[in-house]
Amino acid sequence: MFSLNNKSAVITGGGSGIGKAIAKLFAKQGATVHIVELNKANADDVVTEIVAEGGLAKAYGCNVSIQQQVKEIFGSIGKFEILVNCAGIAHVGKADATTEEDFDRVYSVNVKGTYNCLHEALPQFKANGSGAILNIASIAAWVGISDRFAYSMSKGAVFAMTLSVARDYMADGIRCNSISPARVHTPFVDGFIAKNYPGKEAEMFEKLSKSQPIGRMGKVEEVASLALFLCSDEAGFITGNDYPIDGGFIKLNN
Repeated sequence: MFSLNNKSAVITGGGSGIGKAIAKLFAKQGATVHIVELNKANADDVVTEIVAEGGLAKAYGCNVSIQQQVKEIFGSIGKFEILVNCAGIAHVGKADATTEEDFDRVYSVNVKGTYNCLHEALPQFKANGSGAILNIASIAAWVGISDRFAYSMSKGAVFAMTLSVARDYMADGIRCNSISPARVHTPFVDGFIAKNYPGKEAEMFEKLSKSQPIGRMGKVEEVASLALFLCSDEAGFITGNDYPIDGGFIKLNN
């Protein structure tokens, strides 16, 4: 089950964190993985790991907020069957503390970047008569998260784009779903804690872990497993849905 043999997958943001875990699992399941990443060196490192484990992968340096770059890279990749939009950035701040520059920066990567990749992938998927798209949203699209105005805006947009694409391209054999993680333990989280709470790293890590009712942060491998299912043929009857993977945060955090 959940084989991706003879399939190619484009994964944006695949050089670290959740995207890296998805890239490695998809390759393990037989896919040829194309990692589209702003930090090409990170993507190269992931490709090296995948190849060492017997998988097939290639890295591409790309700023997904620039449509021409996305167009050129997707054109060079050729035919692929799976698109995972995982590239994204975060921002801390309430609405009145978010500068126009910060708002535009988050929008350009998280919203426009997702749009750019959809814009380039969909014509090919339509021509092929099939395709699986997975967008990485967030629980911030579902509930109010303190000090995350711009980030919440962007992930709400990702959620809405998922529904729109699923509706518009259903007749073309294209499925589109999204995943909404709660806090997942990644190098980004460790860096965020170290930067904002120096000397209190252990205390803050525990506090952030316990904000999920299950009592811990998610693992990147857990998100990757859900991504694998949603992009596999076994999920062929699933489209237009968002899947919180949140340790009970949305429904049980009261």
